[in-house]
Amino acid sequence: MCELFGVSAATHIDVTDLLREFFSHSVRHPNGWGLATFYGNSTSLEKEPVTAADSEYLRHRLSHKVETCAMIAHIRKATVGTMDYENCHPFVLRDLSHRCWTFAHNGTMFDCPMLDGYYHVQEGRTDSERVLYCFVDNINKAITAAGRELTDAERFSLIDKLVCRMTPGNKMNFLFSDSEYMYVHTNYANSLYYLNTQGGTLFATVPLGHHSWEPMPFTTLCVYRNGDLVYTGTRHGNEYIDNIQDTRYLFLDYSAL
Repeated sequence: MCELFGVSAATHIDVTDLLREFFSHSVRHPNGWGLATFYGNSTSLEKEPVTAADSEYLRHRLSHKVETCAMIAHIRKATVGTMDYENCHPFVLRDLSHRCWTFAHNGTMFDCPMLDGYYHVQEGRTDSERVLYCFVDNINKAITAAGRELTDAERFSLIDKLVCRMTPGNKMNFLFSDSEYMYVHTNYANSLYYLNTQGGTLFATVPLGHHSWEPMPFTTLCVYRNGDLVYTGTRHGNEYIDNIQDTRYLFLDYSAL
């Protein structure tokens, strides 16, 4: 399992201490780290295929105050894809309306044929990046069909339907953002929490600091804007539960594909 940390807020929040604690967990998640911060319709992406605790760059980055109103951070424990820059989360892709999408995933897509067509167009080799390509490709198809940019509600409805189709048999904890809206989802028990704080909402795989975090709504896509919950999706009920067959899948040699 990887770990996620995210911020959706109306004002800038100082998350320096929480990020330091989050990245200290890299001793258990040593296969890369990433940090995406958002400015308007642009994403500033910082990531390395090294253990976060060993990164001189990240140590310097966190020696200064980190304040943000929109962020996604990730530490990776690889299941699919080798330890390379291209396989580190988050991943970024623009749609036809030039909206910039950023995606980070804590999970594995064990059985999802609708992702197969993106294997040869993605930059890396992770199943997580293919989820992003699938989301954006379907957004692009809807934009083309409508002949215009989608509304906020239309984008939400589309992503909600895709999540319902993708989740059976797959572990899908993720943070997905277009800089303005943060899409949050979990279908693996006790593995994603939220914290309402002054000015916004924080998300984390493991509760951080001395705060009273609450479990995220389960098997339900939630969308936040400026820290407020603005859309709640279908309660699809597709919980992922560990099993021996899927565990064997994790040890396949994906470098040979």
